[in-house]
Amino acid sequence: MFSRAVRPAVRAGSAAVTRAAPPNAANFATLREIEGRLKSIKNIEKITNTMKVIASTRLTRAQKAMGDSRNYGQTSNTVFEQAETKPLDDKKTLLVVASSDKGLCGGIHSGLSKATRRVLQEYPNSDIVVLGEKAKAQLSRTNASSLVLSFANVCKDIPTFADAQAVADQIALLPTDYASVKIIYNKFLNAQSYEPTTVEAYSEEAITSSANISAFEVDDQALTNLREYSLANNLFWAMAEGHACEISARRNAMEASTRNASKNAGEMINKFQILYNRQRQAAITGELVEIITGATASADM
Repeated sequence: MFSRAVRPAVRAGSAAVTRAAPPNAANFATLREIEGRLKSIKNIEKITNTMKVIASTRLTRAQKAMGDSRNYGQTSNTVFEQAETKPLDDKKTLLVVASSDKGLCGGIHSGLSKATRRVLQEYPNSDIVVLGEKAKAQLSRTNASSLVLSFANVCKDIPTFADAQAVADQIALLPTDYASVKIIYNKFLNAQSYEPTTVEAYSEEAITSSANISAFEVDDQALTNLREYSLANNLFWAMAEGHACEISARRNAMEASTRNASKNAGEMINKFQILYNRQRQAAITGELVEIITGATASADM
């Protein structure tokens, strides 16, 4: 049986242990929470960086396809430049707007819509064909009566000549005989900028009336095929350039958001790392206090 002198020391030791246990348990629980937050934030940082890499890879592929289509389009138009082909003015003009269905890419679509309205001021009696739902929605608010044909689910991926040919076939089925077909698209300048541009797809009558078309010795029966090929080729060029501009604009938007997300994640990681270190130090200090208190109590027994 303990003496009276020993009993207070035992009670003090047990009380110290009883009081110290809950704070340590809370510290360890807080440490686990902070560790979980740190892992979550680091995962978010990895995801945003991965998204940036994917966007850059898609832009590289889109630029390669754009370069190929540009070579075909410029080579095809060289024939009409040397033949001195001019658009006719005695019939209606058809405007083909090469847009897409996706947003979150800056002013890609609104810029095309504004450029189309400027062309309509010069050619007010024009019909409009729209590739993509974004420009269609914008032009429907102001020029709904001029819309004669629209396409959805175009330019979802890198455009192909088969895609352009399918669009050209539907345009050729329109009942109106157009004197001129003007394709409005976003021209790729560099990875940071673009501008709405118009390329001409001449009618068969305009090609036949060219001043120097006889120099190419084109058979009359082949002129129809030449006109259809020219339209499909220019559509392919416009769609590929527009797709590259869209991917570039989306990548720039993604890069800005990624930069902000990475910056915020880095700041949060530093904040929680400091908090984690403090809580861990507090837990270690609490354990040392318990050990010293227990050792002191044992020595007094």
